[in-house]
Amino acid sequence: MKTLDTQVGARLLPVGTRKIQFYETGIGEPILMLHGGGPGASGISNYSRNIEALAENFRVIVPDMPGYGGSSKGINRKDPFGDLAGTMLQFLDVLGIPKAHVIGNSLGGGCALRMGLERPNQISSLILMGPGGVDTTRSLPTKGLNRLFNYYSGTGPSLEKITEFIREYLVYEGAKVPSSLIEERYRSSIDPEVVQAPPLRRPKGIPNFKNLDFTRDPRLWKCEIPTLVLWGTEDKVNRPSGGPSLQKRMQNCDLYLFSKTGHWVQWERAEEFNSITKSFIKNRSQSELSGRN
Repeated sequence: MKTLDTQVGARLLPVGTRKIQFYETGIGEPILMLHGGGPGASGISNYSRNIEALAENFRVIVPDMPGYGGSSKGINRKDPFGDLAGTMLQFLDVLGIPKAHVIGNSLGGGCALRMGLERPNQISSLILMGPGGVDTTRSLPTKGLNRLFNYYSGTGPSLEKITEFIREYLVYEGAKVPSSLIEERYRSSIDPEVVQAPPLRRPKGIPNFKNLDFTRDPRLWKCEIPTLVLWGTEDKVNRPSGGPSLQKRMQNCDLYLFSKTGHWVQWERAEEFNSITKSFIKNRSQSELSGRN
């Protein structure tokens, strides 16, 4: 399994009133990879075990979403998925990409799904890992989400806090996460601009879960985009029940549940993720070509 250790093809692109930092490698059909929303998150850190493997067959584009990494800070907390989706769709427009496969983890998964609902003709397929905004109204927020929202509260960000969040709530076997990854995330999380306006936090992080639950969106039932949902059965951030909920409501949705796996399917089960994702995209692309002939 190849791991990306360096930033490949870093660029800063004006998108509307924002600047989006992104990394690009590979040739072929475009894949947009959207990271999660935990403290210190970025495209490279989220997908370090996947980028080079997917770039063997595809054009891989990995942005830091608004509020994170090297991109402009600040997102609309009243409608984070809508704000992020609008910017990422505009990002594709600026790059001159009429249609792309979109991979999204957690917050990035919710963004990807919203992109599909807003502009289905621009999305070739969706690959979603523990996406946010699914089954959020079943009960109180999960322990993992509470830790995420509270990271900047109280005593503020710390290496101890982010270590606990990543090792206890993002993965099933926390000891396997290298200290270097955690330290990188911590350094990003204490960027002065982020500390001043964290993208997700209490008390204004998520004001109304009912307005952010995709299972309440009638467009979901009409969505025909080929969709692959991957969920760890031990996910402590977003409930695994969201997988069956999406499959029940979407017209063309495959679902894989990974045992002894947490919120980072793409990291914990990287080889399987890379293989399944490649196969899914290739098969959907062939089906689309056959349909045209």
